[in-house]
Amino acid sequence: MKYKCLVLDHDDTVVNSTTTIHYPAFLAFMKDARPELSMSLEEYFAYNFEPGVVPLFRDICGLSPEEMKQEEDFWKSYVKDHIPQAYPGIRSLLERHKKEGGLICVISHSFSHYILRDYEYNHLPTPDMIFGWDLEPHLRKPSPYGLEQIMKTYSLEKEQLLVLDDLKPGYDMAQSAGVPFAAAGWANDVGSIETFMRANSPLYFKKVEDLAAYLED
Repeated sequence: MKYKCLVLDHDDTVVNSTTTIHYPAFLAFMKDARPELSMSLEEYFAYNFEPGVVPLFRDICGLSPEEMKQEEDFWKSYVKDHIPQAYPGIRSLLERHKKEGGLICVISHSFSHYILRDYEYNHLPTPDMIFGWDLEPHLRKPSPYGLEQIMKTYSLEKEQLLVLDDLKPGYDMAQSAGVPFAAAGWANDVGSIETFMRANSPLYFKKVEDLAAYLED
């Protein structure tokens, strides 16, 4: 195998969640919190890409710290009753990687228990390590903390890992740790995101099967 450890983002990389869960939850919360605000799915994707989810809520939507806590609680309640589907081809890709003796780790802005739930629901191999939103803020992606812990735990060199992510924080994390990065481009068709990823990432995959073929070579 090309890489001993696949380090996966969760939302919109392994599971189709923004379109089916996170964006509808955002609209439902903002309907009461900021009824004057209008944001398309494409804009929501773009803002999550840059500047990121926290600045999106704080600076663009103008939520106060109290409102941000309310939004998080609303989101938790919504996600509790909505489980995303894994993208076609992800399961076979991960099963093959594990069968060959590879490691699967997750570094995500989702909560660890929801990641585990989604993996179980979609019959995906259980991740070897998870670094989720439950970490202290300064340790969350784009901090290289998760990558450093993976390399330390399994005695891996940087080139033995591949970070797969659809958003800029994942790219920034991989860059800061000197770890290879691949962009997952199958969640959306937002031009600004694709342009950035194609220009800055040597590996860009528009389809899951394209990634699978690359890993098999």
